[in-house]
Parts: sequence; C-alpha cells; structure tokens
Amino acid sequence: MNDIRFIPAVLTIYFEAMSDDKNELFRREYSSLSEYEEDSIGQWLKIAKARGETKDTDEVLLNLLTELHRKVDELTSLVKNEDKQLLKLAHSDQILEIGFDHIKIESASFEETKEYYARIEMPVFPKREMAVYLKGITPNIAQIILIHEKDQRDWNAYVVAKERILIRELKRSMSND
Repeated sequence: MNDIRFIPAVLTIYFEAMSDDKNELFRREYSSLSEYEEDSIGQWLKIAKARGETKDTDEVLLNLLTELHRKVDELTSLVKNEDKQLLKLAHSDQILEIGFDHIKIESASFEETKEYYARIEMPVFPKREMAVYLKGITPNIAQIILIHEKDQRDWNAYVVAKERILIRELKRSMSND
C-alpha cells in the first residue's frame, strides 16, 4: 500500500458493487460511454482518421468542431426530450486523492477484493463522466482494473497535471521559507 503514489484531487464518483443481476447493465453502459460508441460524429471522425483524411487538418480545430457538433446533438435531444439516461448507481462519494491506477475516496465504502462499476466526473475537455471498473483494496482505496483507452490517456494526463500543480506549490512554499 505504501508504494501507491497519490496526488490530491477533488472529483465526484458514482459506484456500485458488481452483482449478477446488474453486470449486463453495467457492461452496456460502460460500452455506451466509450469514446466513439455514443454518437455518429465520433464514428465518422474515427473512420476519417483511419483513412488519413484528417492528416492536413488542425487537430485542435477538428476536436473543437466535433465537440460543437456533439453539443448541438445534445441540445437537439434535450428539446426532443430524448435525453440519454445513465444508470442510477447505489453510492456517490468524493475522491480525495488519485494515482495512475488508484483512487482514494472520502468514506469507507469499498470492500477488499470486491469489484465495482463506477463513473467519475472528469473536469477535462470535453467534460464528461468516465466509466471504470474498480477493485477494492482497502475501505477507502480502489484500483482501476478496466478503463477505455482514450479515458486512460485522459486520466493519466489529469494525474500528471495535478502532480505538476503540486510540485509548483511545493517549490513556491520552499522559496518563501
């Protein structure tokens, strides 16, 4: 346990223990929250990138336009009352600390070796809920055991960004002493 390096972060997590009657529901939601599963623009972009049709395109601009299209789709769904509903999970909590493969929550809600399905609200662009599977290590600590590839890159980038902020704060406090 001492070899896990945690960085302070405040995120919201929703989670529920795996159970035979809900495993299929969890699996479907997990799949639907993957990077390209949920929308046609994502599918189109993935195919265009695979064909090399986007090689001369500014990647940042392409991502911004794609997200703008998704927002328009989201607003259209809202107006048509077609809002996508996520599963209501049994627990919600605050994540206090994060690592590349671990999270530490405020309350003692995990059971050792028990597996959980979870969604984490991520403050990245685009802002979204990331689906993950966790395994309890202690009552407050869980290990990430399954995460989508794109979400893994975003999670790692978020951990690194938080770590950099922590390092800057430590340097600033040391220079003030």
